[in-house]
Amino acid sequence: MYNHHLALKAKMTDFAGFEMPLQYNGIVKEHLAVREGVGLFDLSHMGEFWISGSGAEAFLQRMTTNDVSVLDVGQAQYTALCYDNGGIVDDGVLYKLESSYLFVINASNIEKDFDWLKDHLVENVELNNLSDDYSLIAIQGPKAREVLLKVINNKQTVEQLPFYHCIETEVAGVDFLLARTGYTGELGYELYIKGEGAEIVWEVLWSAGQEYDIAAVGLGARDTLRLEMKYCLFGNDIDETTNTIESGLAWITKLDKGDFIGREALVQIKSNGPSRRLVPFKMSERGIPRHGYAILKNNSKVGEVTSGTHSPSLKVGIGLGFVDVPFHNIGSEITIEMRSKSIPAQIVKPPFWKNGTLMS
Repeated sequence: MYNHHLALKAKMTDFAGFEMPLQYNGIVKEHLAVREGVGLFDLSHMGEFWISGSGAEAFLQRMTTNDVSVLDVGQAQYTALCYDNGGIVDDGVLYKLESSYLFVINASNIEKDFDWLKDHLVENVELNNLSDDYSLIAIQGPKAREVLLKVINNKQTVEQLPFYHCIETEVAGVDFLLARTGYTGELGYELYIKGEGAEIVWEVLWSAGQEYDIAAVGLGARDTLRLEMKYCLFGNDIDETTNTIESGLAWITKLDKGDFIGREALVQIKSNGPSRRLVPFKMSERGIPRHGYAILKNNSKVGEVTSGTHSPSLKVGIGLGFVDVPFHNIGSEITIEMRSKSIPAQIVKPPFWKNGTLMS
């Protein structure tokens, strides 16, 4: 879809070996289009692994933190891969399909994740990296369903598709997996398209969305949208030096499901209590927090910013950061060190954006 991005005058950037659209008409405009109407994303850089065989469920149960056994065909779950010490290899979404599992992971980690899974492969499990075979288009926003219903045949099924479920369907003769998932906090869908046909689907959705002022959305607004929801970004908020307990991901860490890689360490961390927590904070005065900025309490460093931006929805600086446990409570006053200035901020209850249409 590279030529489509150029035609829309996208500002392109290198990202994980891909030329990706950073923005088209401005990050704020694209962000607000998703919050108020509908946006179209090219996410074809994401990685797609297919895991099949009679041992697939047991294999994934050992490799991931969430409980794979609760998934029915057509369901998905957010999960993570961990090292033995509890550090995070990657996070991703796992889909259970009719005869296999689809594991969608971050573009920058495709090779690392594949090697990690391959190194632990057991009999009766087949692992395939089909990242280069698949394109991924996301349509997100309060009007996303209305646009889809204009172009899709099985309208009733799509209309009733629950959050974190998926179905096989088609648009304009192109077959794909349609998932009601996303990274924005709004009603939305992700379309996994194998081989040719992604351009056709993009064009059909783009055309159908014109009456709703559909916007093409780049990586810049994708980041501000996810941050307003306190969705973690691998490489910023989580990585091999962090664990799911301190990162607010205990809810995808099923310590009682049986053994999995990292469980022993995570049980210990939960038992002892983590020494720090990933917290959302809002600036009390003008200022934009950035990755790496120090978080202070009483002029002493108690943490560090992992992600930060100016929230287009709330029109204020927001961020995430790890803070030492004694100072992590909601309502706590902190300061962010910005270029030798200390700007006041407050730890708040997530998410920042509370008016999303995610569950509509």
